[in-house]
Amino acid sequence: MRRLCAGVVAVGLLGAVVALLAAGCAGRRIEHGVFYSTKGYRVRIPGPEWTVVDESRADLELRARDGRAGMLAHAICEAQTARRPGDVLQRQLLFGLRDRRVVERGEVTVADRRGTRTVVEAAAGNDGSRIRIETLTVTDPRCVYDLIYAAPIDVFAERQEDFARFVASFTMAR
Repeated sequence: MRRLCAGVVAVGLLGAVVALLAAGCAGRRIEHGVFYSTKGYRVRIPGPEWTVVDESRADLELRARDGRAGMLAHAICEAQTARRPGDVLQRQLLFGLRDRRVVERGEVTVADRRGTRTVVEAAAGNDGSRIRIETLTVTDPRCVYDLIYAAPIDVFAERQEDFARFVASFTMAR
């Protein structure tokens, strides 16, 4: 099962938690700011204010230099998983987040494929702070691709344009 709480990424001083989906690390190849996945997709790092998290279990995890936001790209290439409906994949991805509230949910097109977009707010820690998480999930016949952005609620809008560029740069091998 793919769950968001399979691993943990601290986002900023609040210790906000976005868990990762990966079962293992894929080799990372980044050339001229573009990440090339061995799973057949690529995505551009949205700018110099984002750094690669080397020890991530996701295919690519980025953290804002100020530590207050994070994003990732990850694919699971199992045909059985890729056949699941988008809403089921999104629920699995967000499983384990505490006190979550769905802010938005709908369909999107990413890399010419229909997908599901969800924005949720969830508890970030025991101090009552909250984070906002935007997830996009798209599939092809062999893989499920997840793009995720997370930040404390008061910072979320500041970096959302970076995430939009990240998503817009996402392409899959044909």
